[in-house]
Amino acid sequence: MDNSLVSFPEATRTWLRIGLLSFGGPAGQIAVMHRILVEEKRWIGEQRFLHALSYCMLLPGPEAQQLATYIGWLLHGTRGGLVAGLLFVLPGFLAIMALSIAYVLWHQQPIVEGLFLGLKAAVIALVIEALLRIGKRALTSRAALWVAGLAFFAIAVLHAPFPLIVLGAGLAGYLRARLGAGSFAAPRAQSESLRAGSTQVHPSVNRSLKLLAVWLPLWFAPVAACAWWLGAASPYTQLGVFFSKMAVVTFGGAYAVLTYVAQQAVERFAWVTPAQMLDGLGLAESTPGPLIMVVQFVGFLAAYQAAGSGHPLLSGILGAVITVWVTFVPCFLWIFLGAPYIESLRGNVALASALAAITAAVVGVIANLALWFAAHVLFTNLGPFGVPQWSTLRPAPAVLTAVALLLMFALKWNLGRTLAVCALLGAATTTLG
Repeated sequence: MDNSLVSFPEATRTWLRIGLLSFGGPAGQIAVMHRILVEEKRWIGEQRFLHALSYCMLLPGPEAQQLATYIGWLLHGTRGGLVAGLLFVLPGFLAIMALSIAYVLWHQQPIVEGLFLGLKAAVIALVIEALLRIGKRALTSRAALWVAGLAFFAIAVLHAPFPLIVLGAGLAGYLRARLGAGSFAAPRAQSESLRAGSTQVHPSVNRSLKLLAVWLPLWFAPVAACAWWLGAASPYTQLGVFFSKMAVVTFGGAYAVLTYVAQQAVERFAWVTPAQMLDGLGLAESTPGPLIMVVQFVGFLAAYQAAGSGHPLLSGILGAVITVWVTFVPCFLWIFLGAPYIESLRGNVALASALAAITAAVVGVIANLALWFAAHVLFTNLGPFGVPQWSTLRPAPAVLTAVALLLMFALKWNLGRTLAVCALLGAATTTLG
């Protein structure tokens, strides 16, 4: 489909639909985008989609939200990128805000615990389905399979940092093409240029400086206002400074962010307890939007608990808002600043091979993360190297996960119906138990 026929209102409705369906962390969200934009709408070609995805994998922050922003920018320029990125985040933001308030008021109620248990089981099935989808389109050669396998081994057994894995994969892909040993990237289809890319922007220093002049003040103004008005010791200022730094240094997507945030928020700042951090992860996994929205929950609890006898709910809401602001404003900057350069290099064989190798490595990393999440939901104790102790299998989550797999793979149910049924079954399990 020629993207000149994609109207802005139609694109807006589609981005809202994607935002409402974007469950299951980055793996599930990327799969949803691929199914709707590449397979259903045909607004962007396969290789163009993977090219954009590989670039977003290199950036700090949530890769799925940045991918939505990138494709929105391809279709309708800056306004398209803004709408795509904002609508990808907005449903999750509203859901996490409501659930954060419910959490501090009623989190010990059995029915609430059951709802989350059922949602987690459905998310396991969703991530498995997403992993199969991504692997099918990214692992198109034996070399790509090797890269994915080595990435899995590096992160699961050697505990290598994600940025190092990405760098190694990219270097391998680049050298493979440069040395004439072949490319990790599939040949580009002849009609690829007709499907996406109506936005023609020539990268330049002048354009980059204008972007920085707009987006840097947008990013830092709320933090500076909090520091001037409330002081450096204010929880709002501390949240703004910490999560601004996080937006720059946390390469590797949402899961890499979680490790950094958990360490700092629990051990250094004592904003949340380890149990609360896991509850926040469950909230983020069980709602639409980026998995990185767990930082909103952290910001809410940090400000809520610091309010004392003041207005804790209002404080929590303000803490969540500033946390989300400084987390996602940089994401738009990275895309609007870098996408034109990446597009101008799209015909570069060595770069395409490097980006394709990175995508293959990410498949291995997501496989490890899927196993990690399933192990922590289904088992009480894990042995050496994170291997589950089968005697500690939790019957209720195991049954709910089996139901979710049956609904999605055998009966081909859609995501919404599967989540709803599993949540209701989970609530019934804890209530009756």
